[in-house]
Amino acid sequence: MPATLDPATALVLIDLQHGITALPTTHPAEQIVTRCARLADAFRANDKPVAATRVAFARDGGDVINTRTVGSPAGAKPVPDYGEPRAEIGLSDSDILVTKHGWNAFYGTELDLELRRRKITGIVLAGISTSIGVESTARPANERGYPLIIVTDAITDTDEGAHLNSIRAIFPQIAELATTEEVLTALAGTN
Repeated sequence: MPATLDPATALVLIDLQHGITALPTTHPAEQIVTRCARLADAFRANDKPVAATRVAFARDGGDVINTRTVGSPAGAKPVPDYGEPRAEIGLSDSDILVTKHGWNAFYGTELDLELRRRKITGIVLAGISTSIGVESTARPANERGYPLIIVTDAITDTDEGAHLNSIRAIFPQIAELATTEEVLTALAGTN
């Protein structure tokens, strides 16, 4: 099914950073990064905004989520450059880079403000991980009235069951689903 892009659509890439892409994922993270880079290049070539998020925390770790149910795995050590975006995405000063301190890219960040300043009315969403960063951003994007496309072959998760649940049960209720090629085809048709 072809994707339908609003004329003022932005690409939002979730957590394509060294620390997240180093995690073991259901689908190879390198493939996800490659597809997201293709999308980012195409959006820029069509004069459409690219936003990327990264999750990072204070040096003292005081803002790390640490509840009874959420916390860092025991003995987990961050990789060097944990919060640095992957170079393949090609972020530049003309792109939007949002640092978040939890799962949701809207909560406590300037993402909504940056999109609204640019009069963005639709979002194409991709990145890692499906059931955490992507779903936790898709829900408030929907609540804010953004028509949303989730790129199903440009997302992955550390848990296959959680990935499939998001794609099968949650996303169809709040977003249009499309592949990278379908989004690229729709993007080519917006000119």
